[in-house]
Amino acid sequence: MKKVVPLLIAVGLVLFYIIGRLGYTAYVKYAPSKELSDLSDYYQVSGDEIAVYLDGESQDEKGLLRQNQPYLPLTWVNQKLNERFYWDEQEKILVYTLPESIVYMNADSRGDDGLPLFLEDADGIYLSKDLILTYTDIRVTSFLEDEIHRLFISTRWEPETWNVLKRKGAVREKGGIKSPIVALQQEGAKVRVLDSMDYWARVQTEDGHMGYIEKLRLGDGEPLTFISTFQAPVYKNISLNQKICLAWHQVTSPEGNASIQKVLRNTKGINVISPTWFSMADNEGNYTSLADRAYVDYLHDQGIQVWALIDNFSSNVQSEVLFSRTSVRTKLISSLMQDVQTYNLDGLNLDFESLKESAGPHYIQFIRELSVACRKNQVILSIDNHVPAPYNAFYNRKEQGNVADYIIIMGYDEHYAGGEAGPVASLPYVKNGIKDTLKEVPKEKVINAVPFYTRVWKTNKEGNSSDALGISDAKAWVKSNRVALQWKEDVGAYYGEVITEDESKIVWMEEERSLGLKMEQIKSYDLAGVACWKLGFEPKEIWDVVKAWEEVSEEE
Repeated sequence: MKKVVPLLIAVGLVLFYIIGRLGYTAYVKYAPSKELSDLSDYYQVSGDEIAVYLDGESQDEKGLLRQNQPYLPLTWVNQKLNERFYWDEQEKILVYTLPESIVYMNADSRGDDGLPLFLEDADGIYLSKDLILTYTDIRVTSFLEDEIHRLFISTRWEPETWNVLKRKGAVREKGGIKSPIVALQQEGAKVRVLDSMDYWARVQTEDGHMGYIEKLRLGDGEPLTFISTFQAPVYKNISLNQKICLAWHQVTSPEGNASIQKVLRNTKGINVISPTWFSMADNEGNYTSLADRAYVDYLHDQGIQVWALIDNFSSNVQSEVLFSRTSVRTKLISSLMQDVQTYNLDGLNLDFESLKESAGPHYIQFIRELSVACRKNQVILSIDNHVPAPYNAFYNRKEQGNVADYIIIMGYDEHYAGGEAGPVASLPYVKNGIKDTLKEVPKEKVINAVPFYTRVWKTNKEGNSSDALGISDAKAWVKSNRVALQWKEDVGAYYGEVITEDESKIVWMEEERSLGLKMEQIKSYDLAGVACWKLGFEPKEIWDVVKAWEEVSEEE
């Protein structure tokens, strides 16, 4: 018996140790962690940096705190909040364009708090929160007194639901009890649920922390309603209050203006002529002019408006340079307005093509500023654009549509000189161009341009080439070469070819039937009108197709 007692004690001690060990292991495994989060590491900020959240999502870009005023990176503001803040890097001017005025700010510009409206440092330009709020419909909540600064921005104004905690709990970095604690919340505190999982919810706390809390601690939700006092700018655009039938008149010399009577002789239904009068000459805002007051007076007597075209086709012009300086844009706009008055123009038509992507923001800023001058002077502003494609998205048709009066789709050059052989403007190409433009621009501002030309494609031992022919000349070419035309339903055009031992010639004809299908698209989408390139290329029968569209629109 004496030998059994020590053995039982030993066994008991071992069992006690095992049970204790298992209990400790279970505690370590299942007990909530009390580790506190390194908030600087968690929010990825330190010192004067500000962690930024947009609509509940953490942003990679950080703000800066200066004398209790938050500043946010301009590039981020442009991308996420308001694209209309424009920075002139060369002249060090911040510009904001309103419908009828332009605000210019420099390094000395101050807000009501006496602090700079913007800062420039090695990382770029930073805008003050107050400046952003002046022109942007957002809500901002800041937590700047803590050592770790945080800023919450919301672009939404619908009611939010905030849940009252029925039990105190820890908000953690991740959804798990072993995750470090970001903030402790007491019973009765409120949190906004941003995402919900099985057992955890991602929340925003009243004291400005983000993290995860156990769902079992959430009580009832209480709605929180917001009312915006922001007054959005109103762009009062100018329209003709009728369907537009525009024709471009290519003028290459002063003498060319005299041809207007001849090329108009067989037309029907035109109410706008756009002569190619103005061409940018350099990067200093100078342009050449072929404008003629007698030309305008003649067209006005015919009841036709004149929207003078300005282009960037000169090799001396680099648009990314031309439009990048505020002083040059101002000079150019002033010169254009003087010519508008001198020649009694009704509108301007911008035809800036082959822009580099780097020119995009500067070109759009020019359009904004020009629109202000046009609006003040009751001048119609129209802008030519190629069919939407990923490579030209930087033309920013949406913003063009906001500030300009008409957006013209150049619904042609699907296949162009130097490229592969094909139709100038197949019906699917035109349809897609219209549909994609309407995703960004309202239909009452969209004009679709149709081609009064086609291409004859040649293939020989020297390779591929093409000649552009007006419809009248193309018809003559088909007749003289005895080309048998076949209708291609998928293209919406007639196809013909001439093949010899030395070369082959192919044509996809633009004529009454193909243009009629394009006009049907303009009618079915109820667009603002049609534009035609170019006057003088067409037989008079073409105008029966265009005029038929106008008559239907008037009857409706």
